[in-house]
Amino acid sequence: MRLYAISDLHLGHRENREALKDLGSRPEDWLILGGDIGESLDHLEIALEAATSRFARAIWVPGNHELWANGASGPRGEEKYQTLVELCRSYGALTPEDPYVVWEGEGGPAVLAPLFLLYDYSFRPEHVSRERAIGWAAESGVVCSDERFLDPRPHESIEAWCAARCDETEERLEREIGTLPVVLINHFPLREDLVRLWRIPRFSIWCGTKRTEEWHLRFRAKVVVSGHLHVRSTDWIDGVRFEEVSLGYPRHWDPESSIDSYVREILPGPSGEA
Repeated sequence: MRLYAISDLHLGHRENREALKDLGSRPEDWLILGGDIGESLDHLEIALEAATSRFARAIWVPGNHELWANGASGPRGEEKYQTLVELCRSYGALTPEDPYVVWEGEGGPAVLAPLFLLYDYSFRPEHVSRERAIGWAAESGVVCSDERFLDPRPHESIEAWCAARCDETEERLEREIGTLPVVLINHFPLREDLVRLWRIPRFSIWCGTKRTEEWHLRFRAKVVVSGHLHVRSTDWIDGVRFEEVSLGYPRHWDPESSIDSYVREILPGPSGEA
């Protein structure tokens, strides 16, 4: 029994929906869906149907795209998130709102901890103030679509929502993970030094929070799984493996390759630092 992951399926794109149809069957293994599955409940349901029909179990964490408001009357903010959670539960998929489980398959035992953390614009140079951050990014022609579509209500701002999620998650990890190693699963990278966006470096402000920089040590992580960047990578920091597991927009993957080649093995994974 192995643990796999993929994120950023972006099923709003026809090419990505077609690719998902060829997802291979691994009926004894589990699959992490690491956020940015799409912008609608229908997109998430397509992914859940594929994952749960081909794998023994699915784990989901939200990206920013899932949280986008769809139209004037649709759910948004915390209400949208809870709607997504309930859809996942209807498929038996684990979410950040469910009890952590212990992985007993290859590479275990380890606690699987799906997280819902956002960003607070803190991945920026010290000379750039929070008040200037969005303008600083815009100077390079970069403004994340979240600024139009991500409604944080009932929180005052995305930063406030991020702070609340970090507070809640930090306390829960301290209370619940015990002594086993942990697999931390979050859409956004937990460390700023993992944000390597050479063409759009100032997009970093929408990529995480400095509050989580040391969580891989503090919570005894065995592996940290994230997406968001559309830059697949394996990094070792302080002896901990960090896996970026994005598929991305159609321009970010090879249409001649099977989607299975983009599904990353998390556990057992490589046995040591390369």
